[in-house]
Amino acid sequence: MVRNTRSHRARIFFASAMLFVLLSIFVLRLVEIQVVRADELNAAALDTRSSSTPIIGARGDIVDANGTVLAGSVQRFDISISPKQAVAASQAGLKESDADFAVKSRAVLVADTEKLGAALGKSGAEILGVIDAALAENPKSDHAYIAKSVDTEVWRAVDDLDIPWQYAQSLPARSYPNGAVAGNLVGFVGADGEAQAGLELGQDSCLAGIDGKEAYETGADNVRLPDTTRTISEAKPGGTLQLTIDSDLQWFSQQALAEQAQATGAAWGSLVVMEAKTGKLLTVADYPSVDPNNVDGTAAEDRGSRAFAASYEPGSTFKALTSAIVIDSGQADPYSQVVAPYRMIFPNGADVNDSSFHGDDHLTLTGVLIDSSNTGMSQFGERISDDSRYEYMKKFGLGKETEVHFPSEDSGDLNGDGPSTWDNQTRYATMFGQGMTSTAIQNASVYQAIANNGVRLPVQLTTGCTKADGTVVDQPNTEGVQVVSPGAARATSDMLEMVYKKGWLASQWNVPGYRVAAKTGTAQMSDGTGKYSKDYIVSITGYAPADDPQYVVSVSLARPVNMNTSAAPAPVFQEVMSQVLKKYRVVPSGAPAPELPANW
Repeated sequence: MVRNTRSHRARIFFASAMLFVLLSIFVLRLVEIQVVRADELNAAALDTRSSSTPIIGARGDIVDANGTVLAGSVQRFDISISPKQAVAASQAGLKESDADFAVKSRAVLVADTEKLGAALGKSGAEILGVIDAALAENPKSDHAYIAKSVDTEVWRAVDDLDIPWQYAQSLPARSYPNGAVAGNLVGFVGADGEAQAGLELGQDSCLAGIDGKEAYETGADNVRLPDTTRTISEAKPGGTLQLTIDSDLQWFSQQALAEQAQATGAAWGSLVVMEAKTGKLLTVADYPSVDPNNVDGTAAEDRGSRAFAASYEPGSTFKALTSAIVIDSGQADPYSQVVAPYRMIFPNGADVNDSSFHGDDHLTLTGVLIDSSNTGMSQFGERISDDSRYEYMKKFGLGKETEVHFPSEDSGDLNGDGPSTWDNQTRYATMFGQGMTSTAIQNASVYQAIANNGVRLPVQLTTGCTKADGTVVDQPNTEGVQVVSPGAARATSDMLEMVYKKGWLASQWNVPGYRVAAKTGTAQMSDGTGKYSKDYIVSITGYAPADDPQYVVSVSLARPVNMNTSAAPAPVFQEVMSQVLKKYRVVPSGAPAPELPANW
């Protein structure tokens, strides 16, 4: 009896000890789960039942010099559905045992899709087709798009339906309120929001936002649970890019250019307005132009800016540069004299002729510019070495991209790596704007330097990028380079005034009340194989008021069918220059232009 009692007590003690050990293990495990590893396990549990989605960082605006929005972000919504949840919702409250279960379920689904279709401007059958197709491919399909990039009004109409298996994802989309105004400059983004062209592409580092991320918990049916959304990382908007462009003047210039291009049958054209004392571009117009809201409406080759991307032989507008170089080098002045025949064969064998036959003309350097004589300019140009002339051209900004570095910008071509690569004909051709190429922007920049007392300023298209925190970055360099002396620039300007007053276009480009300095150019275009075609590009570049230069205007028309002379761009030059001077309230000229002799 005593032995049995002792045995019984031992069993109780042993059982109690085991129970205590098990209870201790349980308590320790509970402490580990609820205290020691609580955060880790909660996070792991959340991961198993949560989903995440990006928060799109809004793209920054592109604005003109006055703050007018040329490109901005607007809110758009992608509307999607869960096909399997759509079917499940249509079956809720119905009994599978009912004979007409499938019919009733389908009727509910049809009614819901018709509501959705009405809100989206689609048919219910179209949305029903999306559901059926998705389930045919995957019976457990949980996602399908029924509309993309709808506006806020449409999204609200859909949201008001309170259909549980319909979802909307908010995303920013690009809008161009001014359409084609500066479209060739602004560029555009693709349907995926990626930059494709123009400043959208070239300044993407400024404009692009940084995406954030949010997470939310879902139930067993993968439906988002209310009040469970949490932000993992904040989205950051892109910066605001401000241009030097005046959108009102840009519109006016585009209209004037397009009208004359169409009237003359030109294939394309460009028009540049630049501030003479800052290098800022106020207008860069291209014809044809692209509307970034409807990119497909414009041919691919016309979507960029030819003012930056298309280089061509500038022709006689270049003679102003050669004149400035010769005067700055001390080898001539506006009164220097030559005899200019129709044709000259130089000692190295180069054969140069003027555009139309004439006898031997006794011309001053001023007269050479007025008559646009190739033989006369060649005699002045050969007075300085080719190496010196080449260095001057580079200082004028030729043969390299401008400071803007616009996407696909052409650097122009000074015909090789310098005079050592020039043949005998090229040596003389480069004195009067042939045998080399430049862009419309470069041509305007050359005249800006002459107008600005010989100081070439960096070309500016933007004033900087303002980040979301207010800091301004990427401000342009404004330090100029003295290319020719003020005296050489003034003398060249005086001669260009004589071209404006006494040249053959005097009656067609007159800007009443202002002294103007300008030069025309006509050059054959390449056929794409390195040979000349029968096509011409005609241009005018000049500035006003010549006594205190403020604005440079350069107009070019390529392949004008109805008028292949510099008379083609003259009306545009006159119209735009007049508008610029009026818009910015430039004081009319006071003293008359100097009189310089053309002949001797």
